[in-house]
Amino acid sequence: MATAFLPKELPSPAKTHALSLHEALGQRRTVREIAATALAPTQLSNLLWAACGVNRPVGPDGAPGRTAASASNSQEIDLYVALEDGVFFYDAVTHRLNPVAPGDLRSAAINPHQKIDNKAPVQLIYVADLDRLTHTKGFQEPGLHDPEVQKSYYFIDTGIIAGNVYLFAAAHGLACWFHNCDKLMLAKSLALRSDQKVLFAQSVGLPLAAAAKQP
Repeated sequence: MATAFLPKELPSPAKTHALSLHEALGQRRTVREIAATALAPTQLSNLLWAACGVNRPVGPDGAPGRTAASASNSQEIDLYVALEDGVFFYDAVTHRLNPVAPGDLRSAAINPHQKIDNKAPVQLIYVADLDRLTHTKGFQEPGLHDPEVQKSYYFIDTGIIAGNVYLFAAAHGLACWFHNCDKLMLAKSLALRSDQKVLFAQSVGLPLAAAAKQP
């Protein structure tokens, strides 16, 4: 009998021993050689919270504050998480993973032209929701209705989240790689609307060299 494709409850984000910010900045780097070893639930929980989780109940314009800034606090970048059993939507407010598409789609988070055998246990997929920019609850900047300005904002906002992920990985001894992805395949597999755009992906897991040393 097939296992039901259900939401994943995440442990509450917890403070764990890590490097200082200065040390994490010193250690930040791209590591493409990533082990297939799954992350522990606490590691995944803390990773997603660091990426773009809620760090205060009330932020600008009354919306929950996030660990990553966004244009007019539009929070237009959604984080989809590809794991072995399927792709999930990270709901930052409830801090849980909601099921989107069953099956292992992690290979789609790598552009086929890159020809890299990536076995990372977690693939973060960045998706821009343009409707949230156009109808922001924050400051009504005219540029938010201009497609070219929107593009500059959602690329920058993605970079801010990706930077958080890189620093978290550096602070906790994880490997991390921000890269292109198979946008068309992912958009179809995730059943995205026309005003949602797949942008990039980010592989996260244990460094291959470190995993090989584990008993």
